[in-house]
Amino acid sequence: MKKTVSVVIPAFNEAENLIVIIDRLEGIFKNTAYEAEFIIIDDGSTDHTLTILKTMASINTKLFYIEFSRNFGHQLALKAGLDQAKGDCVISLDADLQHPPELIIQMLEKWEEGNDVVYTRRSEDKSLPYGKRKSSSLFYKLINVLSSIQIEEGTADFRLMDKKVIDVFRNFEENEPFIRGLVQWMGYKQIAIDYIPHKRHAGTSKYNLRKMMRFALQGVTSFSIKPLYTAVYLGFAFSMLSVLYIPYVFYSVYMGIEVDGWASTIMTIVFFGGLQLIIMGIIGIYIGKMFMQTKNRPNYIIKSTNFVPATTNTNYDIAQL
Repeated sequence: MKKTVSVVIPAFNEAENLIVIIDRLEGIFKNTAYEAEFIIIDDGSTDHTLTILKTMASINTKLFYIEFSRNFGHQLALKAGLDQAKGDCVISLDADLQHPPELIIQMLEKWEEGNDVVYTRRSEDKSLPYGKRKSSSLFYKLINVLSSIQIEEGTADFRLMDKKVIDVFRNFEENEPFIRGLVQWMGYKQIAIDYIPHKRHAGTSKYNLRKMMRFALQGVTSFSIKPLYTAVYLGFAFSMLSVLYIPYVFYSVYMGIEVDGWASTIMTIVFFGGLQLIIMGIIGIYIGKMFMQTKNRPNYIIKSTNFVPATTNTNYDIAQL
C-alpha cells in the first residue's frame, strides 16, 4: 500500500503562482511511490487566487482548498492546512516557488531513514539587498538571545513532519502560533537540509521589515519570559547611567549655565520616563497575549472548502459559530 503525503501551501495573493507550483509538484510525485494530496489555504486574498483554486480543484481530485473568511496570517493559514492533512507525512512550503519543490525527494528520503522532522536551512542569497539579509540575520539572533529555544539561521516553514508529530501539533491552540518554534520545542528526531532559495516566480514578498520585527516579537514572547528579566536589567542600567549625569548637574549649577531645577527634571524624564515606557510595553505585550488567549476565540474561520465530508474542527467551522 502506497504511503500518502500531504502538501500544505498557504497562499495570499498568489494567483500567478498556483498553476505553476501544482504542476511542478505533480511532476515530482508522478515518478514516486507516494500518493499525494495538495491543500492550499486562501488567506483572504484580494486577487483571483480563490477563483483559480476552485477551477483547479474542479478538475483535480487531489487538490483541496480552504477559504478563510479574512486574512488571518501566514502562520494560522499553515496551521489550518496541517489540521486538515491526512497523509503519513506532511510537507509545507510557500507558493512563490522560492522553496524549490524538487527538494521534496530528498526530504522524503530523510524521512524514510527514520527522521520525524526534516527541516530546511536557507543558504544566504547574495543577490538579496543588504538590508534584507541583515534583517533576516537579526531576526534569528534576536529570537535565540531572548527566547528559550534555539532556531538555526535560515530555518523557515519549508519542512516535512511525520504524522505522529502532526497529531501532537493539532493539540496546540495558541492564539499566535510561532510554528517553527513549536516544531523545535516539540523535539523528536530532526534533521536539516541546506538549500539555495530560488527567485520568486511572480508577485512580491509579503514580509517587510515591520512584519519581520512583529514576527520576531511574536516568537520571543511565545517561548520565553526573558524580556521581562531584560526589563529589570534595563532598570538597573538606566539607574546607573543617571548617576553618571550627576557631576554634570553640579557643574552646570556651579557655572550658572542652567536654570535651577531644569537639569534634574530633564534627567528624570529622559532616563526614568523612557525606561518606564519600555518596561510597560514589554509587560503589556504579555498581558495582551494572555487577554486574547483567554477569550478562546477560534484561531481562524473557514468560509468554504471542498473537503468532503467536511473535516473541519467545529471550533473553527463558520457554520458552527
